Amino acid sequence: MTLSSSFAIAAAGELSSALDLSTARAPLSVSRAVLYGSGTGAGLADKLFSDHRTLAASATEDLDLAGVLLDALGTAITFARVKGLLISAAATNTNNVVVGAASSNPWATFLNSTGTVTLRPGATLGLFAGAADPTTYAVTAGTGDLLKVANSGAGTPVSYDIVIIGAST
Repeated sequence: MTLSSSFAIAAAGELSSALDLSTARAPLSVSRAVLYGSGTGAGLADKLFSDHRTLAASATEDLDLAGVLLDALGTAITFARVKGLLISAAATNTNNVVVGAASSNPWATFLNSTGTVTLRPGATLGLFAGAADPTTYAVTAGTGDLLKVANSGAGTPVSYDIVIIGAST
């Protein structure tokens, strides 16, 4: 099985101010992207997980990055390294989606063992390793492989989309 994948992020804007005889402009365009070939070394990936998920009010889930998640073809995935992660909270959520700080065996190479990121409704988190990075974000099966995702409050469920690209070694 082969995998072709990429991650990209961009920001653009223009600050302007009307002057007496002209308009001053300060345009900004910043983008970063990485293309991963198929394989397991630097700049390569061979595993892909994607899903649309829903958590009940006040619920949490631990996504096991080593051997429990299934790819789109129904095959169990064991990530040894995560090359890219994208999590997007649904704009229609009332509560926030909180990512990180699993109570046991946390995947700590991204947020350490207790760090979290709060995604407000409609927010997206994107993280990807550079193509030349041989280490990326390591996953340690059994001791450092759980990514916690939580609904921040009671009363309503939350939905989110997740994409993880990585390598098996």
